[in-house]
Parts: sequence; structure tokens; C-alpha cells
Amino acid sequence: MVVADGGLLCAQAELLLNGAEDRHPEAIELLRQAVAAGEPGATALLGRAYLERGMRHEAIDLLTPLVDAGHTEFAGPLGDALAGIGDHEAAEDAYRVAIDAGDVGAINDLAVLISERGRTAEGIQLLERAVEAGDELAPMTLVGVQLMSPESLPLAIATAEELANTTRPNTLVALAHVRAAVRRYDDAERLYRQACELHAHRAHLHYGWFLQEVRDDPAGAEREYRLARGAQEPGWALSLGRFLLDSDRRAEARPYLELSALWGGQEAAALIETELDGVDPLDD
Repeated sequence: MVVADGGLLCAQAELLLNGAEDRHPEAIELLRQAVAAGEPGATALLGRAYLERGMRHEAIDLLTPLVDAGHTEFAGPLGDALAGIGDHEAAEDAYRVAIDAGDVGAINDLAVLISERGRTAEGIQLLERAVEAGDELAPMTLVGVQLMSPESLPLAIATAEELANTTRPNTLVALAHVRAAVRRYDDAERLYRQACELHAHRAHLHYGWFLQEVRDDPAGAEREYRLARGAQEPGWALSLGRFLLDSDRRAEARPYLELSALWGGQEAAALIETELDGVDPLDD
């Protein structure tokens, strides 16, 4: 069996990564062997597996020397790992390396990072650039950042209305957000539903939040959170677990929060510690 040329270890690992069950530990072991054997694509897959499983330090150890050696295709994932451990300055540097190398998605990631650090105007400029470059998530992120400042609401409305297009379903989520912000709830709900039908990014989670927080419809919200689970929308385990916790269904919430924490979810880990296990984060 010729592993290095045929990429058989990578092929087996990718099947494990993409399967319905969590078999990341097995995939990671295979990919470590594949990296050692020099299989093409093994490093990228291993970095992905580390990040998906929340193994950020392992991802940083793997990707940093490669980026330092000029392999800029790994700079974006390195930025994700660094941001995940709170090393914001290093993450920003990595994202900028990725952007200079033509990684459009890294523009969106960098904009989110610096906007959350209070550099909103700079984040908006980056997101406008990402929208022009055709990034799928940028319109939704741009409107979300604009909505962070009440005085920017008119700008957010104008942006969402200009970008709304059924051929780019994520833009419908952005428009739904601004309709909800100005209390046009029926319009917002119609847009959330349409975004779900068109499989927009995290559409069921956004609609579930709307039903929970705006419509006060816990049954509808739970339905959408469970549909998000079926669609494997990013963040579904945290959202469903947090909803169940808010509904005082603690025993039901635990496995979902534990799953999110297992995959590197820091908020889920904090909720388990403070809400389920009763540990005060201010205690030494």
C-alpha cells in the first residue's frame, strides 16, 4: 500500500470527519500518520480536524511553523486558532497574512475580530471590501456590525435593503435582522422563513432566536433549534443547550452543552461550570 502517493490515510480520515458520528479522534490519529508520511493535503485536514474539535493549541503548533515558512494558505486557520485562545494580536497578524495571500474569507474573520475589540469603523471598511469580493458571509456580518451602534441603524437598513437577493440567501437573514430591529416583525419572520427554505447560513438558529426572544414562542424556537441540529448548522449544540437551560430543563441541556464544550465551545464550558455544576467563576 503506497500511502504517501495515494493519499489513502487522508481519504479514510476525511470520511471519518464528514460522517454523522463524531470520530474525530480516529481521524486525527490517521492524519498525524498521513502528515508524517507526506500525504498531500494531510496538514490542511489535520488543522481542520484540530479546529473542529477545539484543539486550538495543537492547531497553532502545527500551523505556525508552516506559515512562518511562507505557506500562507494556512494563515487563515492559524488566525482562527489564535483568536480562539484569545491571542487577538497574533490572530490579527495571521489574518492579514491570509488576506494578502488572497483569502477572501479571512477579511470577514478579521473584521469580526477587530469589531468585537471596539474598532467598528475599521471592521465595517473591511466588510465592505469582503462584500465586494463576493464573500458569502460578509453581508450578514456587515449588517450585524452596523447594528451594534444605534446611530448606525439607518445605515444598516440601507445596506441590508441594497444587498438583499434571493440568489444569496444570507442577505435575507441580514434584512430580517434589520426588520426585527425596527419592529417590523411580520416582515422579519417571513424573511427568516425564506432564508431557512433557501438554506442560508445558520438560518434556523437565527429564526429560533427570533421566535424565542421576539415572539415569545418557545415551542417554535425549540423546533428551529432542533432543525438546526438536523442541518448541522454551526453552533447548534450551544444554542439548543442554552435554550433548554433557559427553559429550566437542565438535565436535557447538559448533553448538548457538553457536546459544544467538547468541540471547543468556551461559552458552553462556562455554562456547565457556573449553571449546571454550580461553580462560581469568581472563586479561586
